[in-house]
Amino acid sequence: MSSRTWVAIIFSVIIVGCNQNERRGFYPDWESQNSGTNASLRGLSVVDGEVAWASGQFGTILRTTNGGQEWERKSIPGIDSADFRDIEAFSDEVAYVLSAGSPAYIFKTTDGGDNWVKQWEDTLPDIFMDGMAFWDEQRGMVMGDPRDNAFVLLKTSRGGESWRQITQSGRSLSPSSGEGGFAASGNNIVAKGRECVWFATGGTTSRIFRSLDAGRTWEVNQSPLAQGNPSQGVFSLAFTDTLKGVAVGGDYRNPGSMMKNAGYTANGGRTWYPAIIPPQGYRSGVAYLPTADTYVAVGTTGSDYSTDLGGTWVALDTIGYHSIQAAPSSSVAWVCGGDGKIARLTW
Repeated sequence: MSSRTWVAIIFSVIIVGCNQNERRGFYPDWESQNSGTNASLRGLSVVDGEVAWASGQFGTILRTTNGGQEWERKSIPGIDSADFRDIEAFSDEVAYVLSAGSPAYIFKTTDGGDNWVKQWEDTLPDIFMDGMAFWDEQRGMVMGDPRDNAFVLLKTSRGGESWRQITQSGRSLSPSSGEGGFAASGNNIVAKGRECVWFATGGTTSRIFRSLDAGRTWEVNQSPLAQGNPSQGVFSLAFTDTLKGVAVGGDYRNPGSMMKNAGYTANGGRTWYPAIIPPQGYRSGVAYLPTADTYVAVGTTGSDYSTDLGGTWVALDTIGYHSIQAAPSSSVAWVCGGDGKIARLTW
């Protein structure tokens, strides 16, 4: 097929998408909110349209219970240098928070952030945690960069009262030299259904690991995203259900590049395909808005949306963010980024 034909096809897809949006009265609403901090924010967890939590540099933990009209600072005494790259909340009272570099911590609150219990700590200099995902309030998993030729994978089934290391076996699960995760938005690991979990990597190679039994056994598949350099790979995953999912990323050192920065699967992650029309640059976070049946991806150069399982993307905004999370059973999402930026997106 000639290059002219491909251009015509792509142009027609864009026009059809635009026309569809015009017919349905497409007017997403961005509401910039005052976080009260200048810290870079990457952790984000949305409970519903009113309750959300965010986290980031300098031990920053934030909570809103009124849709973002006010964001409260929730600090952990003595932990003001931690970079909390991920936070997972289940209500306005219960939340877990994860820090990235050494020392790495997991803390939990059950009283809205007034008090925190340290559940896990690693002080070795080579520890670096990337993200966490939960099936429910009691059962969750945490992923970190490789150490001793194995990815750091922790699991709890008791609400974090104990975290145990998952033993990995098999050459296919061994990380390649220079392969690791990205703690860009807390979403390089996701859990779905009763026991499905995926985590993604980048660097010298970019792969997506999948377990259907809560981490007891794993399979690994190559991703179609950019790879080969430390700044390239999959940065974020989002799944509609246990079959349909999207991966975004690219190259954070070349944020304007549209080359190999998104992919999708329709068979639970066994096979991944590159986006036909990709986002407008490197993307560090992606979320699925269920009532809108739409994926939204964010990055330092802006945001994009897809209504066809990540096959084609349309530019949405040019403001840079690190992370996005959507409310369950809702068309409301929050985004966060550098300099304390927080905004609410209503589809």
